[in-house]
Amino acid sequence: MTSRIRTVAMANDEDDTDTGVAVKTRAKTKRPPLYKVLLLNDDYTPMEFVVHVLERFFGLNHAQAFEIMLTVHKKGVAVVGVFSHEIAETKVGQVMDFARRHQHPLQCTMEKE
Repeated sequence: MTSRIRTVAMANDEDDTDTGVAVKTRAKTKRPPLYKVLLLNDDYTPMEFVVHVLERFFGLNHAQAFEIMLTVHKKGVAVVGVFSHEIAETKVGQVMDFARRHQHPLQCTMEKE
């Protein structure tokens, strides 16, 4: 982020002299891009395991997790959250590691929103 200072001339009514006032202009910071975390369907991972993953890593309650699991099952993919790059990357890694440790082929990916 860069800052610039510019001087604004102002007329003084009493003695017709110009006085300068420093005004600091700040450049606007751009919001970082967001990333969708996607869960992909497969024919082997149990539905209960997917619900557990959604509750554990995405903080969803059971009803929300069940609803997203059904979407993944029926449509083949579902967005489970939208995060900054670092958080999305971390969540994808956590889900993939957890699935691998439990010997499930569950896939989780991310893509720019």
